[in-house]
Amino acid sequence: MRTRPVSAAFAAIALLATGLTATNVFESTSLPNASSTSVNGAAALAGLDDPAKKDIAMQLVSSAENSSLDWRAQYKYIEDIHDGRGYTGGIIGFTSGTGDMLELVELYTNRKPGNPLAGYLPALRAVNGSDSLEGLDGYPQAWEEAAQDQAFQQAQNDERDRVYFNPAVQRGNSDGVGTLGQFIYYDALVVHGDGSDPTTFSSIRNRAKARAATPADGGDETTYLNAFLDERVWAMKQEPAHEDTSRIDTAQRVFLDNGNLNLNTPLDWHVYGQPFHIS
Repeated sequence: MRTRPVSAAFAAIALLATGLTATNVFESTSLPNASSTSVNGAAALAGLDDPAKKDIAMQLVSSAENSSLDWRAQYKYIEDIHDGRGYTGGIIGFTSGTGDMLELVELYTNRKPGNPLAGYLPALRAVNGSDSLEGLDGYPQAWEEAAQDQAFQQAQNDERDRVYFNPAVQRGNSDGVGTLGQFIYYDALVVHGDGSDPTTFSSIRNRAKARAATPADGGDETTYLNAFLDERVWAMKQEPAHEDTSRIDTAQRVFLDNGNLNLNTPLDWHVYGQPFHIS
C-alpha cells in the first residue's frame, strides 16, 4: 500500500493508496543499540539525523508508503494514483500537482542540465496545482531513466531532507523530544505536509502543545508524544483514505508504549496488517 505526502495546498484532500505486493518481513543490516540519557524526560542522544537512526526512519516510512523496507528501490517509482495530484514519484512521493516534484526536477536540472527530465520543466510548471498530466507524455519513462543517475538520486535525497526530514529534526530538537519523537514528526510531515490547515503538521503540533507541555517546556516526553499522536490520528481521520491509522496504532504507538524513545533496534511493528522487523 502506498500513500503520498501532502503539501500545504492539498492538505485537506484525501490521500489514496495503491496496492503493492507487500514484503511481510524484511531483515535489515543489524544496527547498533544506544544507551539512553534523559533531559526533562526527553531521550537525549544522537537524534534522528544520526546515520543509523536516519536509515531506520527511511525504512519505517517506506513500510507504510511502499509495503517494503527497501526505500532505496523507490527512486524509480512513479505512478498516477488518481488522487488529484498528478504523478507521484520517488522515495518520498514527490508529486507533479503540489510543487515538490517541480522543485526536485529544477534542482536536478540546475545540477545536471540536459538530463532526461529537463525538457518537461515547462509542462511541470503548467500542471503545478492541478491533477493534469498535459504535456507529460513519456514522463514516467524519463523518470525511470533519470532514476538510474546518481545525481538524480542525490537530488531526491536532498529535497527529502530540505522539505521533510530536516524540519522534523529541527522542530523535534526545539521541543526537546528524542529520536522517536523526531521520527513521529517526520512521518507526520511526510503524510500531511505543513501549513495552516487543520490537518497539517503545524496544526497537529499546536493542538498537541495545547494539551500537554513539551519536554522543552518541562513536560513529560511520553505524555506529550501521546497527545501528538492523538491529534495526528484525528487529522488522518478527516481524510477518507486515512481511515486505517495503523502506521500510528501498530507502529509508532507500539514503540512509545514500549518506552523506546531512542528508537533502538530490534524493532517489530505492523502496517496495514503486514509485519515488519528491523534487527
